[in-house]
Amino acid sequence: MADTKSPHNGTLSLMLDFGPLLVFFLTYKGAGWIWGPGNPITAMTFSTAAFMLSIVIAVIVSKVKLGRVSPMLWLSALLILFFGGLTIYFHDQRFIQIKPTIIYAFFALMLFAGLVRGKPLLKYLLQAAYDGLTHEGWLKLSRNWALFFVAMAVANEVMRRSMSFDAWLAVKVWGVTIVSVVFAVANIPMLMHHGLSLGEEPAADEIGETTPPQG
Repeated sequence: MADTKSPHNGTLSLMLDFGPLLVFFLTYKGAGWIWGPGNPITAMTFSTAAFMLSIVIAVIVSKVKLGRVSPMLWLSALLILFFGGLTIYFHDQRFIQIKPTIIYAFFALMLFAGLVRGKPLLKYLLQAAYDGLTHEGWLKLSRNWALFFVAMAVANEVMRRSMSFDAWLAVKVWGVTIVSVVFAVANIPMLMHHGLSLGEEPAADEIGETTPPQG
């Protein structure tokens, strides 16, 4: 059967992961400019509501345009809606800040559990996005991302406890995204030694589908 995967699917997947977080960031900054720096609760409430709405839109767009919603996006959406609701109800930004830690820890535990059983669960999460990759390659990729998720969970806890909300949000939007893409690219040479076929589109689709959830 012919491969019907669009070369633009990876870019769209990356936009669906990153878009809601960018909306959160821009709405927070915009609300701060409108109501002034003395109204952080108002800015947080509006930006969290926008975050929740944008992740719902991302899920719908993914289903319509890609014909599926990735497990990562589903989990991110559920946690954003849950912790976003708590953030708005209690007027406490810590709920939305702890959400990434839970996401990263969950995926790390899931991947490590698969590795213990000799099963590269990342292969099923990504729906075999890496063409030609061997079983050993999938195991190594799952191990690398599991360790990356652990590092990200620890980093998020350190940042949210030591940074202001504004600084944490800026690092979350820009720093985490850049680090995730760089890490995905850094794995490609190893994967090529284990059968990865890049084809005519070097890594756009794979990078888009293998960056961790950004919410």
